[in-house]
Amino acid sequence: MVDVSGKPGTERVAVASGVLRMQPGTLARIRAGSIAKGDVLTVADVGAVMAAKRTADIIPMCHTLALSGVEVGFSDIAEADAGGCVGLKVTTTTRCAGQTGVEMEALCAAGVALLTIYDMCKAIDRGMRIENIQLEEKRGGKSGTWKRTKDSA
Repeated sequence: MVDVSGKPGTERVAVASGVLRMQPGTLARIRAGSIAKGDVLTVADVGAVMAAKRTADIIPMCHTLALSGVEVGFSDIAEADAGGCVGLKVTTTTRCAGQTGVEMEALCAAGVALLTIYDMCKAIDRGMRIENIQLEEKRGGKSGTWKRTKDSA
């Protein structure tokens, strides 16, 4: 694990996102609250926050951070892909004042939110697929601000 004890503490923010592609009927049932396992988006929100808080327990070499905030948002992607699937986009934002960044916490939160939705809906749509879990933005620290552009990898 990298020693960050000599680095000054700064405000750190990271934003990550990911998409779960599914049949239009699955998204409609999520939005209608008619999934047998319960309120999908509320459970996914809780899962994302739990994942962000426990990132250091599951990602080797990550520092344990005292997060000051975790936000989770969900938005529909109504435009169907070539297979007729629509999407549900998850966006997570993590914050802390510290000596190292919160990118892994934001990415872990996004991934677990998507996995939670998959788990709760797999009985009706096993063909769902997770796509594009990625860092959108990070702020703070020596390297400053970075934002994803169309030219980003």
